[in-house]
Amino acid sequence: MKTKWIKPFVCSAGAILLGAAAIRFIIAAGSAKTLDLPEPMLGFPIRYAALAVGVFELLIALVCLFGKQVGLQTSCLAWLATNFIAYWICLLATHCHPQATCIGSLTDPLRLSRGTFGFIMALLPLYLLVGSYAALPCLWFGKPAPLAATEHGGDGRSSLPELKMPCPGCGTHIQFPADYAGCRTQCRFAREP
Repeated sequence: MKTKWIKPFVCSAGAILLGAAAIRFIIAAGSAKTLDLPEPMLGFPIRYAALAVGVFELLIALVCLFGKQVGLQTSCLAWLATNFIAYWICLLATHCHPQATCIGSLTDPLRLSRGTFGFIMALLPLYLLVGSYAALPCLWFGKPAPLAATEHGGDGRSSLPELKMPCPGCGTHIQFPADYAGCRTQCRFAREP
């Protein structure tokens, strides 16, 4: 499986979440009276709900933009996207429109157009969900990192059983012959200096 798309996805998701967190903080700092109403699913004022979601988005954005473990980054994105989708499903199940809250929509509190921009903003949680859930199996079942035959002192072939372990740098699972245990290799997801 090709995994070159995962790092750009994680970086784009981090940028999206950073922007979303900034919008949540702007919303929470607003003076609209509706911010003091209780949030339909969580029960506390919408102002604090928007602030709490903004903090989670900011933390995961920082992990995505500055973290080195691709497995952790995609897991955080999958967790956040799953929570967004579950929240929207619960809102719809209780016949509450997602645009009525500051958590389900980024466009209404800022009074932006509901046209193309609003449609794109509504699809962002879906983008995070599909991208992160597609990345996780690619990382888990991806090709093993190539080991240099010179480090082992042979031709790189082995008849011993294969082992699997997570990379200490990024968390990606690496599969290798047992006789390579103890050898070092360059991680294909490592950041280049």
